[in-house]
Amino acid sequence: MATPPTNASTSTQPSLERQIGPLQATAINMTQMCGIGPFVTIPAMVATIGGPEAMFGWVIGAILALADGLIWAELGAAMPGAGGTYIYLREAFQYRTGRLMPFLFVWSAVLFIPLIMSTGIIGLVQYLGYLIPGVSGDGGNTALGKVIGIGITLLIMVALFRKIGQIGKLTTVLFAVMLVAALSTIVAAFSHFSAAQAFAFTPGAFGSHGTFWAGLGAGLIISVYDYLGYNTTAYLGAEMRDPGRTIPRSIVLSIVGIMSLYFLLQVGVLGSLPLDEVKSATSVASSVLEQAWGSTAAQVITGLIVVAAIGSVFAGLLGGSRVPYEAARDKVFLPVFAKLHPRLNLPTAGVLAMGAITMIGSLFTLTTMINAAVATLVIIQSLAQVAAIVVLRRRQPDLVRPYRQLLYPVPTIIALIGWVYIYVSAEWLSIGLSLGWIAIGCVAFLIYAKAERTWPFGPKEITETFVETARPLS
Repeated sequence: MATPPTNASTSTQPSLERQIGPLQATAINMTQMCGIGPFVTIPAMVATIGGPEAMFGWVIGAILALADGLIWAELGAAMPGAGGTYIYLREAFQYRTGRLMPFLFVWSAVLFIPLIMSTGIIGLVQYLGYLIPGVSGDGGNTALGKVIGIGITLLIMVALFRKIGQIGKLTTVLFAVMLVAALSTIVAAFSHFSAAQAFAFTPGAFGSHGTFWAGLGAGLIISVYDYLGYNTTAYLGAEMRDPGRTIPRSIVLSIVGIMSLYFLLQVGVLGSLPLDEVKSATSVASSVLEQAWGSTAAQVITGLIVVAAIGSVFAGLLGGSRVPYEAARDKVFLPVFAKLHPRLNLPTAGVLAMGAITMIGSLFTLTTMINAAVATLVIIQSLAQVAAIVVLRRRQPDLVRPYRQLLYPVPTIIALIGWVYIYVSAEWLSIGLSLGWIAIGCVAFLIYAKAERTWPFGPKEITETFVETARPLS
């Protein structure tokens, strides 16, 4: 029989507030998704896949993101709490392995979420190099650039120390800046557009042994990295108004919207710059803007791109800081992460810890961080959630599901195939490090389980929280 939830709703302790509406939710997702990502990875995508056929990498990545997003949509709408995946894995895997899977997720999330954010810092410093000589170089960001990156991360952390209602409004402003930067680059690209150049696909690229298929695995890692963020509102489930509708809509709308932006950006860049210049560019958007409108306009919009990148890191740390909070409240993670700021009602330790790891990650190269973050994310979040949606449909049929995955299980199967393909396409070093980190996490769990006298050293605690407490949320 299920035991009652451990966190009483009548607690007098500070609690997260439901202040984020549909517009702000979509803005949070899209701001996190389209920060610096496409502006720094378009050259890498073209170089990896081999030519203009790289534009289809964004489409295939969007299909995978949408399939996975529909998993998030069902789980997030049914279980709208702080921490997203932590809750889904806790509810799905408690019957067989107790607290192991949610523990491993938090163990990994405190690493891969800030590593993903560190790529935003690395990329924005690259674009600052267009405005400030000496900040970035051909081999990566210089010592000055790394110091500036650390300083920007500190400013973002300070900005996060405010009430969630204020954060939602600030993110909407940053979302508007992102749209202006992206749309300006698209307009500039298409003002000097050559269709013949943009669609000059490499001969034989789509053949059975063509360059497109040879580079697709590595290209999808880049593509999926750029789409990451569509799930941010699920991490903030405890702060959503009407989460059963807001979370699914924000996920689907953000993926479709960002896919449109990415595809137009890629096609526009290919049609406005020579292929070799695209492959070698460190600030490709700035090059497009300068060619179309001159250096002054390019500098202004490059500044907006930097602000959009800051907004992406801001939104990512906002959602990520909530992950260890829920786990700590369940006594599955360090108790310091369960404490909220007494006045601002935000998880202080989560913000500080993830901000610190982001600063460390910003000292490395962009491709290294992308591979390490994506490999770690896939093995313990993406693949585990594919299993979770299936398990929960069988184990908790009475769970109220405001949104049920369209065409289930087809999107779930597509997500499974896509994530496995991406994982085996990662660098061997990244795969090894991700497996090693999980192995260390398993040892840490055994130490924790022994101390807490929980499975496998004690009984399993079956707590069907959302079945027991199902009620309308507003």
